[in-house]
Order: sequence, then C-alpha cells, then structure tokens
Amino acid sequence: MPGVGPVTAGAIAAFAPNLDVFDSGRNFAAWLGLVPRQRSTGGKARLGAVSKMGQTDIRRLLIVGAMSVIRWVVRKGGSTNRWLADLVARKPKMVAAVALANKMARMTWAMSVKQEDYRMA
Repeated sequence: MPGVGPVTAGAIAAFAPNLDVFDSGRNFAAWLGLVPRQRSTGGKARLGAVSKMGQTDIRRLLIVGAMSVIRWVVRKGGSTNRWLADLVARKPKMVAAVALANKMARMTWAMSVKQEDYRMA
C-alpha cells in the first residue's frame, strides 16, 4: 500500500493486538488515535481535533507515510486518486495527511481481516 512500508507493517505486527479483535476499521483507527473526537449537543454531532490518545508509534508512522504520499501527489501535480487530489487541494497538508492515515489504517485492518493483499483501485 502506498505510504505503508516494511517499518510501518512491522510496527503494526509488533505493537498492535491481533486485528481480528477490532469490530471494524474505524475501531482500529480509533485505537490508534486517528479518529476525530466527537462532541454532541442537542443531537448534532461536532467533530473536533484528533486526540493524542492511542498508540503513538503506529500513528506517527502512518502519518509520516501519508505525508510522503501527499508530497508525491503535490510534486506530480495530481493523482489518479480523485479523493486524495481533492482533499489536498481543499485542506492543509497536515489535515489531509491525518485523513489519509485514517484511511490507510482502515485499509490495513480490512486487508488483515480478509487475508488479502493490496489492490490498486
């Protein structure tokens, strides 16, 4: 997967529990601390900043990998991934990196649970 190399994969294998323990990719991303903090009042949910709780080593490696993917997208002047290209155009690079790291964590969970390799879309 772009942005996830052998160091990140090894850290996930070493520091994370068996990924089958998590019910969904969102739960795994929340365990890492990559999901925005939710505050709600009157039934309206407001998403805040990403908390600093969770597994810091894996979270940091995923964000660094996401920044390398974003740096490559900016240098190349676009991406085949329309979601990422639009996100980089709209948001600051660090916000886009955390969103991409969240997506990478969810994809890592899905690949682990389904015992599949990464496929380009």
